[in-house]
Amino acid sequence: MCIAIPAEVIEIKDANTGIVDFGELQQEVRLDLVDVAVGEFVLVHVGFAIQRLSREDGLETRELFKQVYAAMEE
Repeated sequence: MCIAIPAEVIEIKDANTGIVDFGELQQEVRLDLVDVAVGEFVLVHVGFAIQRLSREDGLETRELFKQVYAAMEE
């Protein structure tokens, strides 16, 4: 199974790379597959932004991941 994680684009370095924020981690990713602007949310899979998300969906999905991780630690 493959999982893509929602992240907010916080910087676009050039046409093909940018910095995204996963909430507690920032990482450089490739932007070749999406047309995106700073402040938008994307799904990231193996270092590539593969799809744009609405801000609402991005934040909601991020919260669901936090809840799952918290439950796993109990």
